[in-house]
Amino acid sequence: MVRLLRPFGRTVTYTRLLHLFVAIVWPSMWLFIEEAWWTWAVAAAVLVPVGLVPAMRTVEGLQARLLLTGQRHDSGSAGIVVAPSASPGDRGRLVVWLQARLLIGCATSVFIAQLLLAIVDLVASVFGGDTAGGELLLLEGHDWWHVLLLPPALVVLAVAVVAPGRLITALAHRLLGPSPAERLAAMEERTEQLLERTRIARELHDSIGHALTVAVVQAGAARAAGDPAFTDRALAAIEETGRAALEDLERVLGVLRESGRPVSGRPTLTDAGRLLESARTSGATVDVDMAGPLDTVPGPVSREGYRILQEALTNVLRHAGAVPVRVRVAVGDGSLGLEVRNPYTGRTPAPDRGSGLRGIRERAALLGGRAHTGPEGGDWRVRVELPLR
Repeated sequence: MVRLLRPFGRTVTYTRLLHLFVAIVWPSMWLFIEEAWWTWAVAAAVLVPVGLVPAMRTVEGLQARLLLTGQRHDSGSAGIVVAPSASPGDRGRLVVWLQARLLIGCATSVFIAQLLLAIVDLVASVFGGDTAGGELLLLEGHDWWHVLLLPPALVVLAVAVVAPGRLITALAHRLLGPSPAERLAAMEERTEQLLERTRIARELHDSIGHALTVAVVQAGAARAAGDPAFTDRALAAIEETGRAALEDLERVLGVLRESGRPVSGRPTLTDAGRLLESARTSGATVDVDMAGPLDTVPGPVSREGYRILQEALTNVLRHAGAVPVRVRVAVGDGSLGLEVRNPYTGRTPAPDRGSGLRGIRERAALLGGRAHTGPEGGDWRVRVELPLR
């Protein structure tokens, strides 16, 4: 019983009726001038060119979103579109919507009005008063049993209040909802947002993870060495790495705060020197071989290559410690080759922990390249090939 009465306690039930009644206000004014059926036919004909105006979908969408669903005008829901019509199909659906709204609004208002008059007639027939002249119910005399017709009439009135609102709301989602092209565009936009979030997560993982790893290794080495000079060098390395991580963090947070802000200032392979120096100050012996002009590498490839190198060195410090590391970076005619090798200690990162190796493979795949990670000949090897075009 409570469930049946719940719609009558919701504001949207009555705003839906208001939405239907608004649609018939201006045609109803003609009835004061000419009380004839053709006035409604003229009103329906006028709505055809009106529905072909692109901006009308915005007007109707805002009304429907506010009165039929109870959502704000700036709601991000894709159920009802408030953008102007962009295709002939959108305009055709809007014409059908205007006709349906006029028809349902007219039928609902007439039926509810006659039903209310019929209920008044029922009450009057029971108590011996004058009837209101309703056309739905014609009773002769004043008999007590007429009161038995009152509950069914109230039930019909309740249905007449709720059902048309639900019907027009369903039609609104159908006729004012996004077209297939708009759904595809929304899906593409959502995909771009998810890809951007994934990229930002990788950026934070690589940058902050590298900084924390260097800080932990440096702090542990300084405590174990007990040498004031070494401690000073370790603190300087921690400071420099932390400052770089803070810059990366501020840049990424700036992108999150301002969605339209271009991504800039990301480090490239030409900045790889600070990564290598950071690894050296952490105790690792780094042997570097760079062949080819790094400054000619395209920006996206160079930036992703920097992050791959950063993650590879971070994994060395995290899982192997202060060990010899060989870094090879080669710029060829059509590809960039990057390799990092270190003695294999048998500590393989667990598949369910961290996202470093997975991030390396994802970055390579995103640029159409290949990444190979794993033990080889007593070493742990990270080998990445990225196309330059």
